[in-house]
Amino acid sequence: MGLERQIQIADETPVTWPAIHSRLMDAGETPALRMIDGELAFPDDDPPTEWQELRISLSGGMVTIRRTREGIATVVWGNADAGLMRSWNVLTWAIACESGGMINHENAQLTASDYASQMKLFPV
Repeated sequence: MGLERQIQIADETPVTWPAIHSRLMDAGETPALRMIDGELAFPDDDPPTEWQELRISLSGGMVTIRRTREGIATVVWGNADAGLMRSWNVLTWAIACESGGMINHENAQLTASDYASQMKLFPV
């Protein structure tokens, strides 16, 4: 069973892989693409603007992001360890930063900044 976190994006804000990748690098992650829309990818591939699902290798493990009607969902397996959970949270934060979206978390909608603070992603 997977754990999913939804980032609601109000408009048609384009969320590009290069922007997400850059934000992740700034946060200390080393993202590498592994799959684009169900097809194997080279780590430095640039997916098309209209991608539907990306599988990404991060420092803690593999995370999937996919487009939904509401925006973008980030998904990990339910048995994720602490390292993968942190990478998942950083990816969720990065997408919210780049899209201006709101993260659905525990029956609340959080901005990227509020989410980072609540999840204790970065030192104060």
